[in-house]
Amino acid sequence: MGRSVVCPRTHRNAWERTPPGTAGGERDPAQRLGPGAPVGREKDVAPVVDGDRLVPARTEVDGVDGVDGCDGQSRRRSLLWLGPHADIFVTTKLWLSDYGYDSTHRAFDASLHRLGLDHVDLYLLHWPVPADFDATVDSYQAAEKILADGQARAIGVSNFGPRHLADLLDRTDVVPAVNQVELHPFFTQPDVRAADAAHGIVTQSWSPIGGVLSNHPAGPGTAVRPIGHPTVTSLAARYGRTPAQVVLRWHVQHGLSAIPKSVRAHRIAENIDIFDRRGAARHSWLEVSGPQR
Repeated sequence: MGRSVVCPRTHRNAWERTPPGTAGGERDPAQRLGPGAPVGREKDVAPVVDGDRLVPARTEVDGVDGVDGCDGQSRRRSLLWLGPHADIFVTTKLWLSDYGYDSTHRAFDASLHRLGLDHVDLYLLHWPVPADFDATVDSYQAAEKILADGQARAIGVSNFGPRHLADLLDRTDVVPAVNQVELHPFFTQPDVRAADAAHGIVTQSWSPIGGVLSNHPAGPGTAVRPIGHPTVTSLAARYGRTPAQVVLRWHVQHGLSAIPKSVRAHRIAENIDIFDRRGAARHSWLEVSGPQR
């Protein structure tokens, strides 16, 4: 089963069409903010509404993701709360067990049925499968057909390295619009970002504040989350911000699309509040990438 997220569209055209032949549909917003994987339908919807109220009009950010497990009830209730003209952005992913051309179509149709929609905005392959890359290619070719049929406005991939991208591009026609990967100041993935940029692919950070533990320096006894690193915490204290805000600002200043996750309204508000009062990041809080794991 796919994993779906919904969010209101950004209002400053942060989601823009790419030039024809460049990428699979439309560009991803510069930053999207998400409540993660809530438990129960009340939590599916409430953070979306809280997030919509909390976003100030001056920022580049105007959306909240909500992982809904392909449950259209969340989207319908969100529309009721946000109003009939709310622009909800929907992304769903194809899981590994559904790889293959025909099975991808079946899984996608099932996702649409559960969501109660006739199309999604973005459809992603969850992982490459090096041991059976033919199945990965078959699934992406199915996604290309889904795109051509208008059932997805854009298609992309997740967790693809440069070699995976090169192999995929050699065997398919549509360049992915998005490559969603683990990325944060202590795991900057320069090779992935360079490969994405070379093909006009948006790099999106699925773990922007470092949800996966990192080692500084490498060693099993030195694991620390990036938001707990002394450099980050000292900068947070200096600027009167939270460690998460420091790290999220790094993403924005490096032109990355970040999707932090929270089910707590106050944290959603903090994740949004990373800009200066004029609505732009005027100087960097986090100048260096830091030690890499």
